[in-house]
Amino acid sequence: SSLIQMPSVIVYGGRGALGHAILLHFKTNGYRVISIDVHANDESDLSILVNANASWTEQEKSILQGLASNKVGDVDGVFCVAGGWTGGNASSSDMISNADLMWKQSVFSSTIASRIGVIHLKKGGILTLTGADAARNGTPGMIGYGMAKAAVHQLTKSLAEKDSGLPEGGYGSCHSSRDSGYSHE
Repeated sequence: SSLIQMPSVIVYGGRGALGHAILLHFKTNGYRVISIDVHANDESDLSILVNANASWTEQEKSILQGLASNKVGDVDGVFCVAGGWTGGNASSSDMISNADLMWKQSVFSSTIASRIGVIHLKKGGILTLTGADAARNGTPGMIGYGMAKAAVHQLTKSLAEKDSGLPEGGYGSCHSSRDSGYSHE
């Protein structure tokens, strides 16, 4: 006899406002939900904590080890909604620190979510990353944010190609926030 496995998803950024809403949606619909964030989400079935001060490779290693040690197997979806926003143009004294923060919040999380997808997504599963419509054009008042989100769009395009490493039948999407609704790339 085989055990029926509960459907499950991973929400990277599960403690933020959007991540929490996604987490609650899946919980309400009978899913096991794993949250990945810098703080625990007590409403998730499992919280994997991220050290925001760790390097990109250290974050990946820690998260993947956390998923493995908690015996997180194949999941139906990986939703990366981690991120943030900061402005600033090239004359801003904090341009580099703002760009660094945006890169860490959007690009680190999106690439690590992609690695999680390669390892944990079921065939036909979905990987969703968060882009920004503004990143399709120049972003002079928020250069770091625009650079980071443009990188997420490029990552999504690469993952959509044959031989990207995603599981067979996997589906990747990049949702771009606008004033209303979402666009798909």
